[in-house]
Amino acid sequence: MKKTLIATAIAAVAFSGTAMGQATATSADSRADELAARMDSMPQVYGNIQYAIAYDDIDGGPSTLEHFDNGTTLGVSHEHDFAPGVTGFFKLELEGINADDKARSNGIDGLDEAYIGVKGDNFGQIWIGSDDSTYERAVDEISQYYEVAILNIGADYTTGEGDLVQYMSPSFGGLKLMAAVEVRGDGEPGVDDSRFPFQLAAIYSVDALELAVAMDSNDNGDGNSENSYGLRASYDMDNFRVTGEYHTRSDSSDTIGVIGYYTLGANTFALSYEMAEADNSDLERDTITFQALHNLSDHMYVYFEGYLGGGDDVYLYNENGAVDDAADAIGVSDERSIASIGAVYYF
Repeated sequence: MKKTLIATAIAAVAFSGTAMGQATATSADSRADELAARMDSMPQVYGNIQYAIAYDDIDGGPSTLEHFDNGTTLGVSHEHDFAPGVTGFFKLELEGINADDKARSNGIDGLDEAYIGVKGDNFGQIWIGSDDSTYERAVDEISQYYEVAILNIGADYTTGEGDLVQYMSPSFGGLKLMAAVEVRGDGEPGVDDSRFPFQLAAIYSVDALELAVAMDSNDNGDGNSENSYGLRASYDMDNFRVTGEYHTRSDSSDTIGVIGYYTLGANTFALSYEMAEADNSDLERDTITFQALHNLSDHMYVYFEGYLGGGDDVYLYNENGAVDDAADAIGVSDERSIASIGAVYYF
């Protein structure tokens, strides 16, 4: 009888231990799943620190050497599914940290990007706020690629990157349609009457070839509301990419450019040529740019960039270096060269 009681007690303990173990395992699995779900639902925090040193030489004018923050940012983004096939998203990216010199830094004092939107496989995506514009993303590749980008010419378009409502369609057999409108209400500082400058673009991709066309209405009240039109063609061949661009705006300028990229392991090399010609004068300018970039890791890279710019009296300067305002200038030059090195750490 005692043996029976002892056996029964041992069986009970063994059963309860097994049950407790199963319950504990189940509870641990549930907590792990819950923790994973919470982690997936949390916003993503990202950022970078960018330093650069540039030597700027103006032919016949001064030479300067500068160490500077080249665009350090801190951001947060998030997205979630709130209906089958429909995702909501947001992004907030801050800048103006001046990470090179704490004596001149007031912390984060600028905004780079901030928007919210929805997207889905069937209808594309629509978003509202401050972001790169449709024209820029569609056809303005060369000037947006480089790190320091002091002498790059770029396209002539004026619709801003704030107060934007943008749309991008899903792919229709390789064709994507894009549109944007900048809502400039008459209640905003410096705006006399409401204006709605807009941009339209189309991108077609087939195999390694990508073709894009875009326009900007430039209806922002700067005195020239002539449309800007841009064309881009890009071709990818394994570790090589080449892009050609053409931009035109009446009563302003025509711009052409070509860039080639070659990737070799952790290294990328880029070489480009840009040229702009004014419509109402004989003024011309051009820029040759070279970049060598090396990825030290998945989170850090270093680079060298060299710029050689030429033109017809296009580089204004005073005793302190290059200036933008003619009233501040004491001279003008036909040639300017820049050599820069930089490092970026990002996460």
